[in-house]
Amino acid sequence: MNPSSLPAPGAGPGAAVLEALPPGAPLPPWCDRHLPPARRDALGGRAWYDTTLTAGLPPGAAPVLALGAGGAVLMPLMRQGGALRSLTTPYSLGWRPLAAGEHDPAAMHAAGEELGRALRGGPPAVLDCLPAEEGWLAALTAGLRAAGLVPLAFDHFGNWHEPVTPEDGWDGYLSDRASALQSTIRRKTPRCLRRARFEWIDRPGARLEAGIAAYESVRARSWKPHEPSPGFDGALMRALAAEGALRLGVLRPRDGEAAMAAQYWVVSGGRAVVLKLAHDEAQRDLSPGTVLTALMMAGILDGDDAVHEVDFGRGDDPYKRLWAGRRRQRLGLVIADPRHPAGLLAIGRQAAGRARRLGRQWWEARPWGRRGA
Repeated sequence: MNPSSLPAPGAGPGAAVLEALPPGAPLPPWCDRHLPPARRDALGGRAWYDTTLTAGLPPGAAPVLALGAGGAVLMPLMRQGGALRSLTTPYSLGWRPLAAGEHDPAAMHAAGEELGRALRGGPPAVLDCLPAEEGWLAALTAGLRAAGLVPLAFDHFGNWHEPVTPEDGWDGYLSDRASALQSTIRRKTPRCLRRARFEWIDRPGARLEAGIAAYESVRARSWKPHEPSPGFDGALMRALAAEGALRLGVLRPRDGEAAMAAQYWVVSGGRAVVLKLAHDEAQRDLSPGTVLTALMMAGILDGDDAVHEVDFGRGDDPYKRLWAGRRRQRLGLVIADPRHPAGLLAIGRQAAGRARRLGRQWWEARPWGRRGA
């Protein structure tokens, strides 16, 4: 790491070292020892972070790397609006400290405490996209408290997923889905494929570039909202394809080129995650989005990837419950210093919100507060 570091408002001895990155630059080579290999976690490694840094940063955000626990833990952050926050965007599915080895609780506690010391005297920082089910989060949070800061948790987004047994394949997975979804797939797939051709793309090259163009075209004609970073998806697909983790699917009319539906998945570490999907509303009679999802999942689950979980990304969109039966919560932390006016205000707001919720629960538990009473 460059010995020059960013000034931290109240940092003292034992504070995490903070280093700013040049705008638009990828992670420096020394970060590689902290990054998981693509085969284990393609969404937490170099492809993901380099694409975020070069094609997905919010306007005005400045990337910052925090190194703690004696250099064992790297925390990718960004400075935005004068405050630090995790290096996450609307495309992120999760954020975690990057450990050179296992997420040792002692190292995570030390990293949290050192990050807390670096944040002393400043406005609240925010970490989001945090996996509540992972044990390192409790150790990191305890470290922040040991530094005298107050971590305030909030619900960020839901994540729908489904464990699968590789030996069962697509047929076993489908047999566990609701009968309505099974019926739609069995009725619409033959009809759709009489009018459309299915393309599976998983390698760099001309077919990938055509697939990216098809995805961007169908997305522009879909119900999806405006993209905050229009170049991000294409850049990520190229990076994932180079690592062997991309699974891109396109449905095109047999009598034309304009795509009816497109979606891309990443497969690594036994997990298949759908990152983006879109379909043309003008073709809804063929259910191209449902058909393409079924074709992609059949290819993934019956392939050589030995997938043990399918993951439908961020958000509680109603359709996801048809494909996945389990939900886990992604959390956020507002890290507040009670000695800073903005930190004290954040603590007060959460306390007031908790009091309102408890009061409402108490009222609804009373005979006169019950609905319909």
